[in-house]
Amino acid sequence: MADQKHEDSPAESSMDKISENIHGNNSSSSSSDSVDDKKSSSSSLKAKVFRLFGREKPVHVVLGGGKPADVFLWRNKKISTGVLGGATAIWVLFELFEYHLLTLVCHCLIVGLAVLFLWSNATNFINKSPPRIPEVYIPEEPVLQLASALRFELNRAFALLREIASGRDLKKFLSVIAGLWVLSIVGSWCNFLTLFYIVFVLLHTVPVIYEKYEDQVDSFSEKAWAEIKKQYAVFDAKVLSKIPRGPLKDKKNA
Repeated sequence: MADQKHEDSPAESSMDKISENIHGNNSSSSSSDSVDDKKSSSSSLKAKVFRLFGREKPVHVVLGGGKPADVFLWRNKKISTGVLGGATAIWVLFELFEYHLLTLVCHCLIVGLAVLFLWSNATNFINKSPPRIPEVYIPEEPVLQLASALRFELNRAFALLREIASGRDLKKFLSVIAGLWVLSIVGSWCNFLTLFYIVFVLLHTVPVIYEKYEDQVDSFSEKAWAEIKKQYAVFDAKVLSKIPRGPLKDKKNA
């Protein structure tokens, strides 16, 4: 009996070790599952964060990336300051001083041609080499890319207008009409150059401010959007739902 107990003790100890390993694996798997649950819950919370205009990408990517986005977001302050300063100088020159584009181009050509002509003739008397006038030409590829991008945007705008005019989306129709109405009011206050300059300044100020205070702006816009949807639901229930519909639209709804 003593020998049997002595022989059984190693087996029992091995069984105990196996059970401990199983419990250890279960505990580690449960802890890993809890960590995965926490990660999934945190990722779901991040996915549910409201972003302005349904944005899912960073502001830099939304603006197109590359150098234009760097200029708008003031990644290089010298370049951004130079671009904004140049636009301001052009607006002051044409709007405040009432200078005209054709007059400016002609005056710049007169000064440039006069300087080069006098310089080229003066080199014959002072025994110096004439100025090297570079050959300026417009490459074909950038022009084709610009024309292709412009064509794509115009086609998309025409498709959007056609979709709105078809009467399928009342909400989009009202939003576009409101936007055009606001744009017409702004256009009556100023000319095209001033409006273009205002948009240019807004592109250099609004994105960088939004990127800096992104969470606060998104939180406020979420509350504002919820209130707009609430007011639209009330307007739909009191006004839009009472508008008589044609028989064709009633058949489609049925």
